Amino acid sequence: MSTLFPQPIAHRGLHDPARGIIENSISAFEAAIEHGYAIECDVQLSSDGVPFIFHDDDFDRLTEVKGASDARPIAEVQTLVLKGSAAGEVPQRFTEFLQQIGGRTMLQIELKEQSDRTKTAALARAVAQALADYEGPYSLESFDPSLLMALRREGAKAPLGIIVYSYDEAEWDQHIPRWKKFILRHLLHWPWTRFSFISCRNIAIYLPMVRFLRARGMPVTAWTITSPQAARAAARGADQIVFEGFLPEIG
Repeated sequence: MSTLFPQPIAHRGLHDPARGIIENSISAFEAAIEHGYAIECDVQLSSDGVPFIFHDDDFDRLTEVKGASDARPIAEVQTLVLKGSAAGEVPQRFTEFLQQIGGRTMLQIELKEQSDRTKTAALARAVAQALADYEGPYSLESFDPSLLMALRREGAKAPLGIIVYSYDEAEWDQHIPRWKKFILRHLLHWPWTRFSFISCRNIAIYLPMVRFLRARGMPVTAWTITSPQAARAAARGADQIVFEGFLPEIG
């Protein structure tokens, strides 16, 4: 674990809206690097097949426009100013993000679930191609087992992580059938996904399969940690934290 995630991981960069530093922005990533942290970021796919750095499935919360984040071409996406950004920043292309980071810190790159298999394959392919010549340390992860399998088909060599929680939070998962929740909660896709680390919601780090695999040496990161107290609690069941809202100690 010390070589995979040696530093605490800044969730969507080291963002601070009160200072005009918005999540998943150039300034948030620079702030994380300046403080010596690793970076977690999110990757969506534009309507014309270009991966870009953005968390939500729609633009409503973070920009002044509405609509699905996969419904606009990249040229339009890059005209959308992030709400509250002091620098007037817009979403970066994934390739621009990699150029910005340039190997200066560890990356935990989350690929967001797509609406169909074609887009899933396209996102995995585009991300794998963009990373082909990237020389810095990074890992890839997703809630969606299909994306991990697609990344393997594209020849991804980086550590692949599955993101998991208890699948009992209606605001997140009421659209998921019960049988699928059972598979996801208990990581029963392992024979196909062959993930190499787990990124787990902090209140779910004692799920049976998470405990079982960690006991056998699989790294576990806990998200999203928002206080020193929560970090101490997570340390009992995870190897590293994904954090926001405070500055954890390094080392």
